Amino acid sequence: MESVKNLLIILISSSLVSNVVLSQFLGLCPFLGVSKKMNTAAGMGSAIIFVITLSSAITGVIYKFLLVRFHMEYLQTIVFILVIAALVQFVEMFLKRYMKSLYQALGVYLPLITTNCAVLGVALTNVQKEYGILAGIVNGFATALGFMIAIVILAGLREKMVYNEVPDAFKGMPHVLLTAGLMAIAFCGFSGLL
Repeated sequence: MESVKNLLIILISSSLVSNVVLSQFLGLCPFLGVSKKMNTAAGMGSAIIFVITLSSAITGVIYKFLLVRFHMEYLQTIVFILVIAALVQFVEMFLKRYMKSLYQALGVYLPLITTNCAVLGVALTNVQKEYGILAGIVNGFATALGFMIAIVILAGLREKMVYNEVPDAFKGMPHVLLTAGLMAIAFCGFSGLL
């Protein structure tokens, strides 16, 4: 059983210190693509939190009780991808039925969660760091929370940047990439927490 102290360290480390987007550079496609407006960024962050947390739980159980038990650890990547794809389909069906405006706002980026390397990266990190099921779930939630924090901050900045005068060479994506780089530098300041 994991101690509360270790779980808190995992929570802070995965969400702030080792932010999946700003220090590991995983999940950049939805980070840059869906961060134009705060509401779509928050919706994508919520979907990512749901998918990563649930996939961490399911992949942890499958890995511990099936793959390790039957000595089939070599299948972990394929199994994890299948679990993630099924969860994303579930989220997509749910949003299409109950939250049509968010479903339309996310557009093509919702199915991209399936191929979002951050989701698979968390499942593989849980195995690599030999986290138990509870620690893996906390790591998944914290990583997704860190993703949501980063995407919402970038979306807020992008909404304000529309009113800035920028040289032609920096208009559009160069301005966004420069802002994301400055955010990454700012998040390096959290490394002193642990």
